[in-house]
Amino acid sequence: MTTKTKDFLGQPGGLSTLFFTEMWERMSYYGMRALLVLFMTASIQEGGLVITVASATAIYGLYTGAVYFMGLPGGWIADRLIGGQRAVWYGGIIIMLGHIVLAIPNDSTFFVGLVLVVLGTGLLKPNIGAMVGQLYADNDGRRDSGYTLYYLGINLGSIIGYIVCGYLQVEMGWHWAFGAAAIGMGIGLIQYRLTLHKLDGAGAQPMVAMSATANKRAWQIITLFLFALAGVTYAMISGQLSFDPVTMAQYTAIAITVVFLAYYAGIFFLGNLDGNEKRSVGALFLVCLASIFFWTGFEQAGSSLNLFGRDYTERMLGDFEIPTAWFQSANSFFIILLSPFFAALWINLAKRMLTPSYGLKCAIGLIIMATGFLVMFFAAQAAASGLRVAPYWLVATYFLHTVGELCLSPVALAAVSKLSPKRFAGQMMGVFVLTYSIGNVIAGLLAGNFDPNKVEDMPDLYLQISLFTIAIGIVIFLVSFKTKAWEKLADHKRA
Repeated sequence: MTTKTKDFLGQPGGLSTLFFTEMWERMSYYGMRALLVLFMTASIQEGGLVITVASATAIYGLYTGAVYFMGLPGGWIADRLIGGQRAVWYGGIIIMLGHIVLAIPNDSTFFVGLVLVVLGTGLLKPNIGAMVGQLYADNDGRRDSGYTLYYLGINLGSIIGYIVCGYLQVEMGWHWAFGAAAIGMGIGLIQYRLTLHKLDGAGAQPMVAMSATANKRAWQIITLFLFALAGVTYAMISGQLSFDPVTMAQYTAIAITVVFLAYYAGIFFLGNLDGNEKRSVGALFLVCLASIFFWTGFEQAGSSLNLFGRDYTERMLGDFEIPTAWFQSANSFFIILLSPFFAALWINLAKRMLTPSYGLKCAIGLIIMATGFLVMFFAAQAAASGLRVAPYWLVATYFLHTVGELCLSPVALAAVSKLSPKRFAGQMMGVFVLTYSIGNVIAGLLAGNFDPNKVEDMPDLYLQISLFTIAIGIVIFLVSFKTKAWEKLADHKRA
């Protein structure tokens, strides 16, 4: 469908609503995320939780992985029960409440806040991305550039979050920074409600109608799940339930991978897909694999690279000490600078009948991201010799990660929107978001190997990540020549 409202930078008018809503939601998410591992590993004197690096990064991986895992039920709830518009609205409210809880200076409520953010993001994240795709007709050539602009909104929000929350943490304390994240989400909710009409009905209703009986049963299951989750959370904060974060992260990574494969196979084999739809879903699977490996490396930003910035990077500029969280904003700055270039690149290539397949673009992005860890290999060698390294090592790494991200992430979102069967649009976005979940949990486990007391091991760890990821990228690059034919057959069918 296309909207009838005024265009937004040459895109459907409804993109502005989703652009600014996602911008403020990402401000709240990334602003808090940048501080999470730092807060958990900080000493009592610093107001932290005094958790070991291995446990803190595992919790970080579990949290960020759970944020994206909940996109699967969130997509299903929107598709079958409430529609994308309501899912985004209620999800944003729950996220805001989570950050309010985190702003309370009470360590016992810390995990309550994390759980609320997880639940809210599970409702909001997959459905706002799916609604972007619903603004375009199947043959609308603006789709890829539209997703790139949407991705620009994500990074505008993250840069605000990093700067504001990072500064407040240093000047006023951890919980003031968490409170700023709540305010950001609140602004996003107000903007969303005031401009909802611009969506012109996109996501207003569930994609698939359910019977009254099935609807009632679904809500009963959701209610039982929430009560059970509340019980487990209470047991954790009261000390009645303890767990080893590293072991749980290992089992969680396996479990989410099994869910991803099972759900994907269920749609492929049991979704009554025709031949061309199966080709589309098959081509999309390669994009999903690239996404898993990409986020496993990229998400070191909030864990091992974050700790490297705190412990081994020279942060003094004269009398001013750079807040550790600010280094992560380099990624967002580069995306803002480079996004227009990449948006124009795909359009100009299409005009010249040179349209790389989604799989090929993702393979290139994966390989470029992996080269960033070659930079960290040399930086870690300097750190292992006892030096604090210059900030440009991290900045160079984030630059390469950004170029890889722009080749892969918005392109992958566009692939999900275009290649997914319409009746499974929300669910397929939820399934795709599971690739973020798997990558984040594994990233947390990998980061646990970067023991600050064993800095001499860091160079080899970064080198192993780089070489392994480059090898995976080459394999995906070669396979993409086959899946490009599947994408073309799917396009011919839709035409």
